[in-house]
Amino acid sequence: MYQPRPVLSYPVLSVGQQPEQTKQYLFTKAHKLPTDEELTVEEVNLSSVTLTAAAFQYGKYCENYNNEFMLCRREEKDPRKCLDEGKLVTSCALEFFRKVKKSCSAELADYSYCLDKSSTNLDPSKCRRTQGVYDQCILDNLGIERPHFGYFSRAKVHHTERPRPPVLGVPEGGEFPNKPDGLPDDFPMSKPAYGNRRFM
Repeated sequence: MYQPRPVLSYPVLSVGQQPEQTKQYLFTKAHKLPTDEELTVEEVNLSSVTLTAAAFQYGKYCENYNNEFMLCRREEKDPRKCLDEGKLVTSCALEFFRKVKKSCSAELADYSYCLDKSSTNLDPSKCRRTQGVYDQCILDNLGIERPHFGYFSRAKVHHTERPRPPVLGVPEGGEFPNKPDGLPDDFPMSKPAYGNRRFM
């Protein structure tokens, strides 16, 4: 019997992962890859310095779209299923930078120039004056206050309208039909040698 052969096989290494721990991802003829039309969107043509300078306010402006995209990538484990969410992220970024260009273009340019020229690692500590002018301009014109330093590292609950994908091995309702009832409270148990056996 004819067995279809994989078209492409490549190892994927994570940071700190040893070669023997790699997974082989196989693509066959049955896989549907997105077309060029599905992948073609208007790009955000800005330098990394400009993106770094505007990162805090951009992250706050597009927070919902970014969280939706990252949740989709995490749950689906397939980037093809999150193309629409990715397009919304790019669209939001374009909208944000168009608004910045209208109202705070010079302030962003000054702050970006300072980040680029004052250090080799885009250290913002040397550019607090231009950063303050840019932050105030964004606050006055767009109403976005610069988030505090650890804002994007905090754990948040994201509410989504997208249905949760099924988890392999878990029933539809999330409850297993043969779940044990547990032991009764008066079940005879031997005295534990070290501490308590019961967990809260």
